[in-house]
Amino acid sequence: MGLFKYILQRILLTIPMVLILLSVVFLVLRLMPGDPVLAMLGGRNVSPELIEQKRHEMGLDKPLLTQYVEYLGGIFRGDFGKSSRTGRPVLYELFHRLPATLELAIWGMFFASLFGITTGILAATRADHPVDHSVRVFHIGSFALPIFWVGLMLQVIFGVKLGWFPVAGRLGGRYLFTFERITGFYLLDAALQGDGKLVLEVAKHLVLPAVTLGLAQAGLLGRITRASMLEVLDADYVTTARSKGLAERLVVLKHALRNALIPIVTVLGLQFAILMGGAVLTETVFSWPGIAGFLVRSLDARDWFALQGTIAFIGIFIATINLVVDILYSFIDPRVRY
Repeated sequence: MGLFKYILQRILLTIPMVLILLSVVFLVLRLMPGDPVLAMLGGRNVSPELIEQKRHEMGLDKPLLTQYVEYLGGIFRGDFGKSSRTGRPVLYELFHRLPATLELAIWGMFFASLFGITTGILAATRADHPVDHSVRVFHIGSFALPIFWVGLMLQVIFGVKLGWFPVAGRLGGRYLFTFERITGFYLLDAALQGDGKLVLEVAKHLVLPAVTLGLAQAGLLGRITRASMLEVLDADYVTTARSKGLAERLVVLKHALRNALIPIVTVLGLQFAILMGGAVLTETVFSWPGIAGFLVRSLDARDWFALQGTIAFIGIFIATINLVVDILYSFIDPRVRY
């Protein structure tokens, strides 16, 4: 199968998946108990005329099939609705907050890779030794512990007790009114402003939430790295490299790890998509002003279109990441095209 045909096939397979996702979002929100219009208006002393007027404004008085077609048409045009709480388009609100969520997910992925791949290599090179057993316990624990509990523990230990890192937000109060937002990625923006103290301040706010998010995925990544490394460490080309007198570290990092990276890279892409979902809990614990905060506030305010648009946006974003990973995988290992 040629590369173009493979990419086209993956795109065609992604489209029905996205349609099913959007359909589920549409139906679940409309099958939820309670009247969203009544909840939005406060639920007390609301005249029936006002309820009907609001229902008409939101298009909820139309047949369900008509609502569904208009909903899909809006998504196709890039119209995810308008937030009744802020009065602005949902897509504007999401793009304004997306850099914060992406920055957290990227650094969470960095820490997950750092902890997971390093400990996975360590366990594989010390297989069936006490070090291997200890690392495997760490892998199981980091994957099993709830994200919100890990975040709270890190806040208590490193934020409250030791005072090493801030426990909430992206920036300290003294910088809030002087910080210049350029790209929305605060670490990059601080570097572009050429202020070393500002870079350090942003980095300190990023450490605890990124470690919290990364630890949740480091366990699975570490286990896959260990299994993949054990498989290649016994391969003939690794034995040949050792027989040439190469240093063990060079054999492991240059010959074994390079060939063990294919399943690891695949998992990294999928883990990044999972991190986007895990960021919801992490952002809530650390008061991180990303998409999760907007989603939670929209839920509290019964902001119908904001909820619908945000969930649909996250789903499409994750599906796109999976598609990109599949395509990149075909470059890393051409055998998948066949």
